[in-house]
Amino acid sequence: MSDAADLQHGPLEDRHRDAGASFAEFSGWLMPVSYAGTVTEHNATRDAVGLFDVSHLGKALVRGAGAARFVNSALTNDLGRIGPGKAQYTLCCTESGGVIDDLIAYYVDDDEIFLVPNAANTAAVVEALRAAAPAGVTVTNEHRSYAVLAVQGPRSAEVLAGLGLPADMDYMGYADASYSGVPVRVCRTGYTGEHGYELLPPWDSAHVVFDALAAAVEAAGGQPAGLGARDTLRTEMGYPLHGHELGLDISPLQARCGWAIGWKKDAFFGRDALLAEKEAGPRRLLRGLRMVGRGVLRPGLTVLADGGPVGVTTSGTFSPTLQAGIGLALIDTAAGVDDGRRVTVDVRGRPVECDVVRPPFVAAKTR
Repeated sequence: MSDAADLQHGPLEDRHRDAGASFAEFSGWLMPVSYAGTVTEHNATRDAVGLFDVSHLGKALVRGAGAARFVNSALTNDLGRIGPGKAQYTLCCTESGGVIDDLIAYYVDDDEIFLVPNAANTAAVVEALRAAAPAGVTVTNEHRSYAVLAVQGPRSAEVLAGLGLPADMDYMGYADASYSGVPVRVCRTGYTGEHGYELLPPWDSAHVVFDALAAAVEAAGGQPAGLGARDTLRTEMGYPLHGHELGLDISPLQARCGWAIGWKKDAFFGRDALLAEKEAGPRRLLRGLRMVGRGVLRPGLTVLADGGPVGVTTSGTFSPTLQAGIGLALIDTAAGVDDGRRVTVDVRGRPVECDVVRPPFVAAKTR
């Protein structure tokens, strides 16, 4: 763990301390892990609504004549499928097909694309785009220009509407609005599998929006939620986390993110390598594991079938919704381990039986 003096701090740390949050390092940031407990916060998000401060997420702005056309030639997904007022999940890859990061692209207009990458990879994404940008297109790191607040759960629309914020929009749609004079971008996105929103107010006035949301969330039977619940929720959905299910050595195809690639596009970073991998078939695939008995899976455990190793776990946790241990693992395709198969995971020398399943473990309710 980094020294406390080396960690970056979000704009709402005092609010989290006042709420009794416990903290830990994540991607170089000091982050609230939990308030009332991970399971309580997880269940509140599934049953009512949770409020997450994820201001550590990166922000970058691509601006200039033809910015959208340039971004479309660099990132994997096809921006031609959307337009202004829409957002899109996409990936920034290396020429060898590895993943620099996965991110959300907001289509502002043809000359402006706003990007939200992961915290630790913002500089790398900005550098890759800058290196390829044509004359007249600028790429700027806006990491501390905006906070990011996620309101997730079945009562999330009620919370936003009660504050006069836009809530009636399609999945991955967004709108620019304001609350008490503070501009805020509201998008129908999230990382929990629930109906939810991510709000981007200016960094320096994020407290105005956060305080109003916190009060409205509490009134709706919800509560603030930390990094612990964010991880259990996303694992139940089987959503990839960079550094676990995606990385420089884990391609989008291996992580089952081929749906976020515009295969018919003429250009994007890593196109040739990914087309070749698609043709040959990936050497490993991301699969879900559900423990048969008691216990908890963790990353880095060996998965065995027919007496030999066939893969390794990338994420693992206890699912509060299923009351079972679950995890994600990269499994060698040559091993012939399909969904429905039972495998063994070596948990510190103890063999644990798991069923191979296709995520999500819990049905998504995003649409």
